[in-house]
Amino acid sequence: MDTRIRALEAYLVASARAGDTRALSRLVELRGGRLMAHAVRLLGDREVARDVVQEAWVEILRGLRSLRDDHAFLPWALRIVTRRVAREIRRRQRGRALEAAVASETDLSVDEAGPVASDAAKVRAAIAALPRDQAATVALFYLEDLSVGEVATALDVPVGTVKTRLMHARRKLRDLLEGEDYEQD
Repeated sequence: MDTRIRALEAYLVASARAGDTRALSRLVELRGGRLMAHAVRLLGDREVARDVVQEAWVEILRGLRSLRDDHAFLPWALRIVTRRVAREIRRRQRGRALEAAVASETDLSVDEAGPVASDAAKVRAAIAALPRDQAATVALFYLEDLSVGEVATALDVPVGTVKTRLMHARRKLRDLLEGEDYEQD
């Protein structure tokens, strides 16, 4: 992740903790999109995700004083969103399949950009086909560019679990994508 963005984030966190409302607004602008994408990825419903993220921001603001490392804001905030999502899922109990968690984020249409867009769509479709926990882990690690430790914090699981999920997800993605190549021949 860009060190300048991390430094800006740490500065905004420290300033927001000191009561600077402009810094808080900038922090929401800086990280709100990532928190929203994470919630959508887990829920598969943009409207519900928006509500969950708003509730998470309230919890984030209340807990900001307890954050010991300003540079750990993003994984910490993602963990809060993850827990809020889990509460929402338990509360709703619709029996909805969570394997479709990344479906709303995945655009399977191929545009006029050609083979690169086609390959990207195939990769996104393969990620969407993964089990929910593996899809979330892959998305945070590769798409959000978080470290293994940060992914563990965001998903509230041990580092070893993240490594195992990544290993299994890579194998499944390779099988899915290579299988597609064989079908085209």
